[in-house]
Amino acid sequence: MSDLREVLGIRHPILLGAFGGLSSVALTAAVSEAGGVGAYGLYGYDGSRIRDTAAALREATDGPFALNIWLPTGDEVEPGPQHTVFAQALEPFYEAVGVEVPHRPERYLPTLDEQLDAIWDAAPAALSVVYGVPSAEVVDEAHRRSIRVIGTATTVAEAVALEHGGVDVVVASGAEAAGHRVSFLRDAAESLVGTFALVPQVVDAVGIPVVAAGGIADRRGVAAALALGAAGVQVGTAFLATRESAANDVHRAAIRATAADESVLTRAMSGRLARGARNRAVRAIEASGTIAPFPMQNWLTGRFRAAAGEQNLGELQSLWLGQAAPLARLDSADEVFAELIAGL
Repeated sequence: MSDLREVLGIRHPILLGAFGGLSSVALTAAVSEAGGVGAYGLYGYDGSRIRDTAAALREATDGPFALNIWLPTGDEVEPGPQHTVFAQALEPFYEAVGVEVPHRPERYLPTLDEQLDAIWDAAPAALSVVYGVPSAEVVDEAHRRSIRVIGTATTVAEAVALEHGGVDVVVASGAEAAGHRVSFLRDAAESLVGTFALVPQVVDAVGIPVVAAGGIADRRGVAAALALGAAGVQVGTAFLATRESAANDVHRAAIRATAADESVLTRAMSGRLARGARNRAVRAIEASGTIAPFPMQNWLTGRFRAAAGEQNLGELQSLWLGQAAPLARLDSADEVFAELIAGL
């Protein structure tokens, strides 16, 4: 297995988790400057916004960073007549934050081609993908431009598929991890393998560097991951709790206050399974039994979640966090990074 540091051109085998909707230039740059790979999640970003973001990252750091995208799985819905029905079901949440029920847009998401065109222009050190295996054309183009490709697996079979697809690094994401369960060969609810079970089996199954993710927040988690054969770690929640992240104060407070057995897997906010705190919005949407398919649900809830974030209304936000959230005790990205490398 190749050394992850050589593959990605870094001093320390520490990767920042990519937060779709919660990434910040400051946090991404801080991790890159410290000698790891900062990552920035581009979910929902069109080409212009990607180019602007990449330019801001270039100004903030000379270190390598990864840009992360969600691959289409083929079951995404387009805006249609059902939009109005599902929007009306969420009307109480729009009223609570003082926004109007949103009208149907022309599209929920930019196209993959639009995002990739901008990423090629941005020329990051790595392209990080979730929800599938990138096409041979994408992998070849990335490699032609000297861009490494990082895939994400939630099962051994997914890791093998990613290696066969030509990716350079695979992240083995255990069920403890925050945010969306990015399974793509089977339903996410049928792919809930814990980090300690997943990582050594992936290491045994593939010949590319394996990065452990899920439940890692301090030096003990790093040491454990390396003992399991991982070449490095990817950390999300511990960095999300820092002041450099785009999380607001109530989200940071929720991270530190949510016990491991209190985080939940829910489709309420996006239509896809994701781990976070069970707040009032999650409870009410689950109880209603009315959840639109992805990405309609994500777009619809996003209209009130954004306003709730601006108003510090945690009960109406997506409070993504992992099962190691109580271990996220440090306030700055540099402190978190120093704690993690102490486990190497």
